Amino acid sequence: MERRLSTPLSDAVVESLRAGDRVLLNGVIYTARDAAHKRLVELIEKGEALPIDLLGQVIYFVGPTPPKPGQVIGSAGPTTSGRMDAYSPRLLDLGLKGMIGKGSRSEAVKEALKRNKAVYFAATGGAGALLAQRIVASRVVAYEDLGPEAIHELEVVDFPVVVINDMYGGDLYVEGRKKYERKVAC
Repeated sequence: MERRLSTPLSDAVVESLRAGDRVLLNGVIYTARDAAHKRLVELIEKGEALPIDLLGQVIYFVGPTPPKPGQVIGSAGPTTSGRMDAYSPRLLDLGLKGMIGKGSRSEAVKEALKRNKAVYFAATGGAGALLAQRIVASRVVAYEDLGPEAIHELEVVDFPVVVINDMYGGDLYVEGRKKYERKVAC
C-alpha cells in the first residue's frame, strides 16, 4: 500500500501506518546525525529549549553533501540509524513522530515508538542522489558549525520511504526475514 502523507504527522496518521507501508512524504522534515542528536539531548538534560520544535516532526538521519551549482542540496542518502539509538527515545518522548534512516533499531527505540505513537521509516541506502531530487528546499536551522551534520530544514515532495517499525511493534525486517526463511527438515 502506498500512501501520500504531509508533515507534521498526527497521532491519527501514525496509528494508520503499518510495517511495510510505502509512503511518499511531503512538507518539512529535519536532518540530524550523531553530533546534532548529542547536542539536542544535552539541552534536554540541562532543561534548555531545543532549536527546533519536535512536536509531530520527522528527523532524517542524513549528512547531505554540498550542492553543486544550481542544486538545492547534494547527495542526501540515509545513514545508519543505530548510531542514534542512544538519543532517539528522549526525542520521541518530546513529541517526535517519525525518523528516517537505514538499518534496524534497538528494543529501547521500538518501545519508545510504541509509547509515543511514532514510526521509523527507511529510505533506500545508496540512492542519495536520487533522494536529493525529492528535496526542493534546504536551509540550516541549527548547529551550522557541524557542517553537513548541522540540522537542516528540508522541504520534500513525494520523498519515498517505507515503514519499518510501526507503533504496534511491527518490524518489517523481522517479518520480511520470516516470510522468506527456508524451512529445513531435520
